[in-house]
Amino acid sequence: MTPYKLEAGTAQHIGSRPQQNDRAAIFTGARAPGYMLAVLSDGILGGASASEQVLHTAKLAFDQFKPGDNPSTDRLAMLLREIVLETHMIIKMNAFTTEEEAHSSFVGLIITPQGKAVWAHVGDSRLYHFVKSECKSRTNDAEYIDHLVSTDCLPLEAAKSHRHSKLLVNVLGNPRKEPFTTIGSLEQVSAGDTFLLCTDGLWHFFTDAELGAVTSKATPRQASEMLINKAIERAHGKGDNCTMAIIKFVKLPKEVKNYVVQKMGRAV
Repeated sequence: MTPYKLEAGTAQHIGSRPQQNDRAAIFTGARAPGYMLAVLSDGILGGASASEQVLHTAKLAFDQFKPGDNPSTDRLAMLLREIVLETHMIIKMNAFTTEEEAHSSFVGLIITPQGKAVWAHVGDSRLYHFVKSECKSRTNDAEYIDHLVSTDCLPLEAAKSHRHSKLLVNVLGNPRKEPFTTIGSLEQVSAGDTFLLCTDGLWHFFTDAELGAVTSKATPRQASEMLINKAIERAHGKGDNCTMAIIKFVKLPKEVKNYVVQKMGRAV
């Protein structure tokens, strides 16, 4: 394993919307030293209430998490699924009280002290994994479409148009449909790996190559500033809320040996 240091940060811009409904945060676990959880959510319906609930539930669950020795990918994936399902249930319960539906997307990424990465995804927010500037993988709707075809017996074309149907849209808080969670993992991160979690207010304006180039060459803060400014420019005054979390694994600088000449003591 190549030694690395971790650089991370979150950023957002309201875009041309009247309010900011996206949320993003990076947590450390109260009972899981060395573990990190990055969470991002886009409040699609009902303002920011659903995305706020995502962060609240994620923090509570992560603070209760006791990993033990090197937990498996399945166990970490189960934690992310539990966050999704518990948040979904709470959002639906709140809707009965407020008489107003609230929906949100979800992206979560866990990094372990051993360098394992596990992520989960629901909805139209995305997670990208870059090695240097090359996009090695990103979340998409392919597994959800397969799920609709195989489980709900929908024709392929109907499944592909699920975003246009309230009965099929994949979000947290939808009373008509349980959320479908897609899981991904990387067994060992290395120096040069970067993860980008972002809402559609960002990724809609960039190619994978553009995102990889910016995140690989700059610090998370510098990269987020450049991406937000360019997204605003390309939106031409019609941009959505724009939110991201960037996690970079950077090669440690070479140790510079510093030799100091000192006067020797007299031998006795």
